[in-house]
Amino acid sequence: MTRAIKATAAAATLGSARPKATTITPGQTEAELELWADGDGASTGFWECTAGTFTSAREGYAEVCQIVSGRVTIHTDGADSFELVAGDTVVLPDGWHGSWEIHEPVRKLYVIIPSASA
Repeated sequence: MTRAIKATAAAATLGSARPKATTITPGQTEAELELWADGDGASTGFWECTAGTFTSAREGYAEVCQIVSGRVTIHTDGADSFELVAGDTVVLPDGWHGSWEIHEPVRKLYVIIPSASA
């Protein structure tokens, strides 16, 4: 039987915090709880990160993010920046490059969608 998965974003216990690999801000950490993965690259879960800035790229997949808490400015290389707060959604398509400037700790729900060519 295939079961549905239920989780509450604000109350979910994430994994241990670890250093953010692409940080520009020393001491920035991230944690994650993967809720589901299909084994072919699609997945969803919760992620959080402490204040600071890190570089980011989406290569071979797109990501849909729903901000649960916190405030972040998304800087897209060569394009305008915009701010996200709780309740906002952003789609980062395959090929997106930029940075996340986290003003206060952020928690998001993410959905990873592999590209057909990946």
